[in-house]
Amino acid sequence: MIEIGTRVVAALSIAFVVFAGAASPYPKMAPINEYLMTQDAEIALARSAGPSSISKDADVLAMDRQGYHTAIKGHNGFVCAVLRGWTATLDDPNFWNPKLRGPICFNAPAVRSYLPRVFKRTALVLAGKTKEQLASAVNAAFEAKEIPVIEPGSMCYMLSKQGYLSDQGGHWHPHMMFYVPETKAETWGADLPGSPVLSSSDHLDRVTVFMIPVATWSDGSADADHMAMR
Repeated sequence: MIEIGTRVVAALSIAFVVFAGAASPYPKMAPINEYLMTQDAEIALARSAGPSSISKDADVLAMDRQGYHTAIKGHNGFVCAVLRGWTATLDDPNFWNPKLRGPICFNAPAVRSYLPRVFKRTALVLAGKTKEQLASAVNAAFEAKEIPVIEPGSMCYMLSKQGYLSDQGGHWHPHMMFYVPETKAETWGADLPGSPVLSSSDHLDRVTVFMIPVATWSDGSADADHMAMR
């Protein structure tokens, strides 16, 4: 059972689950090699984020020392990728955790309006920026309108059993996420007893994420702990 007052929450954007108030064992960035994967492994992990009916026809991104690039070109408007910890909130204790891998499949509105946040953060991190420098640069990018406002209908799938979203939660639960400009959780009835909707806001990214756990992973197997969340 995940209680309202102490439960793990998924931090944006990417739904990296953390325990509130936990001290970080990762105070700084690890060597870049620890965040990298072989391209074939990254493609397979990225595609595991969504149902095969979606991910098989999606663009697939892979990350190298220069940032994300398109490893496979699709044709359905979705983009699948593997996020790292630095897409979480700045106070997330797993921000620099090199083990984190967040397989995710964005729909077209999220590709246009949320994915630029991922690209911006990743470019800054790979350029050796600190958290403070990253925050300053992201804020400047918003003010210059280089990063768009979240589009209506922006969402993603995070259904991979193979992801690693935190040291505390492992792959957590299969879930869908919906992105909106920052708002109050109660507008969706989120975070209330008995509600299937969870929320997390990232003030730096100017976004609120509503998360809805679902019963099955992308491979069709059941999430054995799904009912325990209710």
